[in-house]
Amino acid sequence: MEEFVVKGPDLIIGAIAVLAVGAAITKRVDVLSRFSIPIAVTGGLLCSILVAVVGAFGGPKITFDMALRDTLLMVFFTTIGISAKFSRLKAGGKALGILVACAGIFLVVQNGTGVLLAKAFGVHPGYGLFSGSVSLAGGHGTAIAWGQEADAAGLPNAGLIGIAFATFGLVAGGIVGGPVAERLIKKHNLTPEDSHTAATGDSESPEPLRPYSLERALSVMLVLAVCLSFGEIINRWLFSNNIKLPGFLTAMLVGILITNLADKLQRSLEVKVYDKVGEVALQLFLAMSLMSMDLSSLAGAFSTIFVVLCVQILVISLFAVFVIFRAMGSNYDAAVIAGGFCGLGMGATPVAIANMNAITAKHGASFKAFLTIPLVGAFFIDLLNAMVIKFFIGLPMLQQAPLPGS
Repeated sequence: MEEFVVKGPDLIIGAIAVLAVGAAITKRVDVLSRFSIPIAVTGGLLCSILVAVVGAFGGPKITFDMALRDTLLMVFFTTIGISAKFSRLKAGGKALGILVACAGIFLVVQNGTGVLLAKAFGVHPGYGLFSGSVSLAGGHGTAIAWGQEADAAGLPNAGLIGIAFATFGLVAGGIVGGPVAERLIKKHNLTPEDSHTAATGDSESPEPLRPYSLERALSVMLVLAVCLSFGEIINRWLFSNNIKLPGFLTAMLVGILITNLADKLQRSLEVKVYDKVGEVALQLFLAMSLMSMDLSSLAGAFSTIFVVLCVQILVISLFAVFVIFRAMGSNYDAAVIAGGFCGLGMGATPVAIANMNAITAKHGASFKAFLTIPLVGAFFIDLLNAMVIKFFIGLPMLQQAPLPGS
């Protein structure tokens, strides 16, 4: 069969086209916008379906060179680190600390559920991590990054399975969050206690953007390049000491260090500029990842994925109701946070915000929810997730389990 490789400029053109098609479809299909499904997911899945159809009907085998995609992943997580200013984290106070602790506990529960289900289905327990926090709480970026590590360790198609769970998790997180919050609000007859702050939860004064200049553009590129370079140096040093972490994590940590050091020196970085760069990098990264999915490899696993996803939905619903709601105060804010947490734990921060928007538009504003959930999603969830994943990887259960084909 003839093979056609998409790479370099062609890959960028394809990714932008996928995003444009995804945006057009999402605008016209209400259910996609209601559940905050990313345009990259919509367009990327459509592209991967078309690629599968072309191959099934005897056309050329279309493959994708993903070297550029991996760089975009590093850039995105670097911008996440740069936005992690300690001054913003202090504003969350005690509620933020409690929610971070609950999130850490939930990641353990989610991975434990995934590993047990993997053993029940008779597959290597390592795959359970990809039906747990690697893909659900971590999202597409984390699933692909850890999938590369898993493929190298002898777990074939782990990244592909992770992408599938991350995709279906986005939908599940949007579906389950609203009903969970509604049940809590109605059962306990809750009303907003404090609606003096807008529901955006942005307590900081707006950060004015200076006009574009070549100097500013070059400085942004320099900071990102420094983060990537030093992250790679740190990662190599850790690897030489038998400590294996994904490259995106060390790049993110360098970004955290640089942005807070710049604040200390009163040379603060313009976070909104880096957020825009990160948004572009993430969208292109997701588009490239999803358009290159080999759906034929997943055809026989859809029923298993559905069963596992239903169990994980039950787990996060119970955790949100009996742990998150009570730990956050058992009030209206806690109910909104519980609904947002479902989106965060099963999908991504945008899904969590979409859940909370729907709830507060109906019942009233919740400043605490819109402050704590985005902070946990932006700053803590990826770091906690990496630590929990490394903990599970080191368990004897995973280390001693035979690899597929051995």
